[in-house]
Amino acid sequence: MPKKRESREIPEELVDQLLATVENPTDLTGPDGLMRQLMGRLVEKSLGAELTEHLGYEPNEARPGRNARNGTTPKTLLTEVGKVEVTIPRDRDGTFEPQLVKKHQRRLEGFDERILQLYGRGMTTREIQGFFRDAYDADISPSLISRVTDAVQQDIDDWRNRRLDAVYPIIYLDGLVVKVKTDGLVQKRTIYLVLGVNMEGMKEVLGLWMAGSEGAKFWLHVITELKNRGVDDILIACCDGLQGFPEAIEAVFPDAVVQTCIVHMIRNSLRFVAWGKRRAVAKALKPIYQADTEDQARQALDAFEREWGDKYPSIIRSWTNNWERITPFLAFPREIRRAIYTTNAIEALNRQLRKALKPKGHFPTDEAVYKVLYLALFQAAKKWTMPIKSWDMALQQFDIHFSGRLPL
Repeated sequence: MPKKRESREIPEELVDQLLATVENPTDLTGPDGLMRQLMGRLVEKSLGAELTEHLGYEPNEARPGRNARNGTTPKTLLTEVGKVEVTIPRDRDGTFEPQLVKKHQRRLEGFDERILQLYGRGMTTREIQGFFRDAYDADISPSLISRVTDAVQQDIDDWRNRRLDAVYPIIYLDGLVVKVKTDGLVQKRTIYLVLGVNMEGMKEVLGLWMAGSEGAKFWLHVITELKNRGVDDILIACCDGLQGFPEAIEAVFPDAVVQTCIVHMIRNSLRFVAWGKRRAVAKALKPIYQADTEDQARQALDAFEREWGDKYPSIIRSWTNNWERITPFLAFPREIRRAIYTTNAIEALNRQLRKALKPKGHFPTDEAVYKVLYLALFQAAKKWTMPIKSWDMALQQFDIHFSGRLPL
């Protein structure tokens, strides 16, 4: 994903000096406001410095060669603060190639990034046009928006094929549905998403894949690709209760502990329960996954069976059949169990992705889906600035539980 820019601190005295000329909001952000004037002056100053470097002498110095300054050319730039009028310096020989504002360039760096941010947040082309018209007094065409967003395709391909870390202590696997128009028909496709927690405790999306529908067979393909891209070991894999899912994970990473999401187990259990009884059944299930030990959890399941087993045998069967996949999290302290027994982390991410996908309705191509998802993931990842809670404790526990498998 694109690298985050480093912020630069501006001296307070300079800010105060500039704001002394501002009496109302228009003086700051209007068509002739301070922000646009300042942007124009900075661009012109930078271009002047570039020309000085090209010619090899300052404006007031005697020129060492035949080439010299030769006036300026006016240009209107689209920037993050709106339209900015600037003058581009020229040289007599026509050999000057400015880098900040290249020949034929009409948009300053940062403008395209703003388009990508809005697109990644789910805004439609029409909404992006309206935003720039209202905020910056700039008219941009749908074709411009398309060119800007299409330009990230190589970044997407590079990101989806990048090398991964050798070890991920935790990964979460989940899918979401999108609609894509294929052969004239709008069809549902499944996006396969893998979210990892690396050795520093930071969340990282390992990849995106798309297929006709969610199934263990394609998940096997996804997990195999993780292996091929450099992942040697996964300690804990958290997933939903899809049939064949654990076996697909263990086929590639046989030492991985597969944890079935408790939240999914509860949801699946409540499908068998009438609406009026769901709160009582959910409360009765709680002692199972809040137990201190696996033995206590088993006793809680037995107690649930005595109370509800005759009425809901399917729930008992589901928890009993999946018991080995349900209980691994009980081997860890309570402080880190939440990071293990639920796929909430990836479900929260999926909610953000659905929000970005929803305004689009359906997509014309798979590439269009990847484009929106990639940009939306970049927006989401900006908030992942801290390790997950109690990570230092979790890492110590993992080192004991999975002896010799962590690259410490």
